[in-house]
Amino acid sequence: MINLRKSNERGHAAHGWLDTYHTFSFADYHDPKWMGFRSLRVINDDVVLPGRGFGMHPHRDMEIITYILSGALAHKDSMGNGRVISTGEFQYMSAGTGVFHSEANPSSEEAVHLLQIWIEPDAMGVTPRYAEKRMTDATSGLHLITSKTGRDGSLAIHQDSDLWLAKLQPGDRVAHPLASGRNAWVHVAEGEVVINGQTFSAGDAAAVAKESALELNGVKPAQVLLFDLN
Repeated sequence: MINLRKSNERGHAAHGWLDTYHTFSFADYHDPKWMGFRSLRVINDDVVLPGRGFGMHPHRDMEIITYILSGALAHKDSMGNGRVISTGEFQYMSAGTGVFHSEANPSSEEAVHLLQIWIEPDAMGVTPRYAEKRMTDATSGLHLITSKTGRDGSLAIHQDSDLWLAKLQPGDRVAHPLASGRNAWVHVAEGEVVINGQTFSAGDAAAVAKESALELNGVKPAQVLLFDLN
């Protein structure tokens, strides 16, 4: 079963400095049909104008993953981290017992386009932590970004949630098996792909249940986030 979530059906807010689309209910956007999927709670598709950003604000008990699609983002947090993450980089922060952080576009000319992802943790009150993974030079195929155990060089997170990045060129094909009882969420970040016979464009997504595998075929150069969830 594949339940489509089309790009133009998402929640949308235009704040001048920030243009954002919400896959799931977030802030002033509320849809009881789209409160999250399994442990996946937030996918926000954000474009932040040059020199603007989110001031210092708190989080707790959430696994937060940011992926930069274009531009750069300056991050500072109460753990002492101060980094600029750029196109093709993933940033992970486990908020745990509580952290403050800020995110700003350091460029005076170029907007930054990013995806911010929240995953509910499987344990409350953990010690906050921070990590990054650079995928700028990743080749076509499926790449493991997060996992519960940190296997195969992935980022270890507090949830049994594997996040895969699929990078596809036209004609590329990748397959991902789903174990019995596992579910998936796919989100097309860029480009166009065919997933199990259905065409997806940038911003489109789907909840997947009771499928044994996912087959992704590249139509246009694409990046797809595939969440394998318990």
